Amino acid sequence: MGADYYVQRNNQNLETIGRLLENELPDFCYDYFLAIDSQTSTLTRLNYAHDLKIFFYFLLQRRCRGRSVKEITLEDLEQVTSNDIEYFLGFLSRYQYGGKIHTCNERAKARKLSSVRAMFKFFFNRGYISVDNSAKVSTPKLHEKPIIRLDTDEVFNIIDAAESGNGLTSHQMAYHEKNRVRDSAILMLFLGTGIRISELVGLNNADINFKDNSFIVTRKGGNKAILYFDDDVANALKRYLEYKDENFEILKGSEALFLSNKKSRITVRAVENLVHKYAKIVSPLKNISPHKLRSTYGTQLYKATGDIYIVADVLGHKDVNTTRKHYAAISDDNRRAVAGKVKLKRDED
Repeated sequence: MGADYYVQRNNQNLETIGRLLENELPDFCYDYFLAIDSQTSTLTRLNYAHDLKIFFYFLLQRRCRGRSVKEITLEDLEQVTSNDIEYFLGFLSRYQYGGKIHTCNERAKARKLSSVRAMFKFFFNRGYISVDNSAKVSTPKLHEKPIIRLDTDEVFNIIDAAESGNGLTSHQMAYHEKNRVRDSAILMLFLGTGIRISELVGLNNADINFKDNSFIVTRKGGNKAILYFDDDVANALKRYLEYKDENFEILKGSEALFLSNKKSRITVRAVENLVHKYAKIVSPLKNISPHKLRSTYGTQLYKATGDIYIVADVLGHKDVNTTRKHYAAISDDNRRAVAGKVKLKRDED
């Protein structure tokens, strides 16, 4: 990939949305996606398109048998009942599409319902349909998920695993010497700054400033932010950059900070795989992902500062309630700390 990762990613999203609109969505959806273009990111619209594709696939089986998706009309949309939407949620539990079996948990169902509601609301508000029965369907009950993160010892151990290779299989060790400096820098950056995986993958060489240990990230929605890292992260990044300069003949036009073995910008999937590889060694039961490393950093930062607003700002949360929900919930440590705070007897003289 070239220097501007985000422009290329947006272009790829737009191409995929175009293909879905052309082949797998009714023609009236063009109006909907045109209307939300200036209010949503390309990634949001792509998720909407995929969710609506599954909804119309369901509709073809329930109400529009014998027709193609292009033959579904707004009149058909108007005939969709709340009962149909409830059947759709049940359908999502396990369905076959594209020759594969798919399942949705409660959060995936809630997201798809939200996508369907937004489309119905648009056409209802514009007067294209006279009734919106999707609004009558309740969102699936969402159960709180435990916040999974690495503890302090596991943080030390995962960095050590990346640097030493201890615990890797013989096959993994064959690539370790070539990748260990890069992998260590990636893990240090995740655990030392809490950035998102898309933010890490999108980093360019020019985004790093060692004069004040800062770097520029592109947040959700395209906004830029300057974040800072400590000397441990700085040293890991410097080692990686020196190694890259000495051992990689960089492809012309590539400004990417983190490279794959093919010397192009590392992919989201490759980063997910390397995090899982090392995390499996130090914490096999936790199923640690890059997002869990972000949770680890957020939790440690909150414990160190006690300031939920600082944590929200550093993590790039638009709503501090999102931060509070994840990082300020009462934990075992909190429960132990408050034990004995409520006095039941007078202090003895």
